[in-house]
Amino acid sequence: MLECVVNVSEGRDVATIGSIAAAGADHVLDLHSDPDHHRSVITLGGAFTEDAVREVAKRTVELLDIRVHTGAHPRIGVLDVVPFVPLAPSGAPIPYGGALGPALAARDRFAEWAGGALELPCFCYGPERTLPEIRRTAFSDLEPDTGPSRPHPSAGACAVGARYALVAYNLWLSTSELSTAGALAVQLRGPTVRAIGVAVGSATQVSCNLLEPASFGPAEAYDSVARLAAGLGIEITKAELVGLAPAEVVEATAPERRRQLDLEPERTIERRLAAAGAL
Repeated sequence: MLECVVNVSEGRDVATIGSIAAAGADHVLDLHSDPDHHRSVITLGGAFTEDAVREVAKRTVELLDIRVHTGAHPRIGVLDVVPFVPLAPSGAPIPYGGALGPALAARDRFAEWAGGALELPCFCYGPERTLPEIRRTAFSDLEPDTGPSRPHPSAGACAVGARYALVAYNLWLSTSELSTAGALAVQLRGPTVRAIGVAVGSATQVSCNLLEPASFGPAEAYDSVARLAAGLGIEITKAELVGLAPAEVVEATAPERRRQLDLEPERTIERRLAAAGAL
């Protein structure tokens, strides 16, 4: 059992996003699009997920062109990030620190296939290096692990990963000052928290990846940013879960806070797998 959270560089054209997601057929558990980030996150899961991910990848490279892309989120290609996540037979994500073996094998198979079939340079991340390292060093200090040594003319490159389940989480702020959002993001960062400040229309947000959400999850991120922001005379105006969360993260959240934190039981990996008949 695997989950794959494909990040594509298109968040505005509804028809194009729909066509890309449709390529994943019954394996699509969730679709989240953001026009300011100009990015869509397509969560796929279940048995034979790798085949569905390849179909999504082919459609993405066919339809999108990185040369005309603009958006708030960093990216290296149209098929920007393809991370594989190991799941237990119950559908629950393998705990942080557990065996990544099945996800690593899927990562390597996908990178080899995409490098050849799509002529797409692929950089692998996981135990060897992090995704931020790839963003900083791709094509400069770091050569692709598979595929051509130069970016694909229209598709750019792809970061293919093996990782544990994380929570992608955005916190909107009552300030338009990007420098303020960036400063808050820097203060929030830690060994298991990645964060950047992002301009979203006339507002700003702290955009986070919570790498170990069972110990530092959405509630902790929200409260930390709220406390730091209050010292600057600003506040959080909205919280947003991007994609799905592990059930243990939602269940550990006080029910009275779930709406504030944008966490609901039906937006868990396990619930969506069950609804799709994958369990």
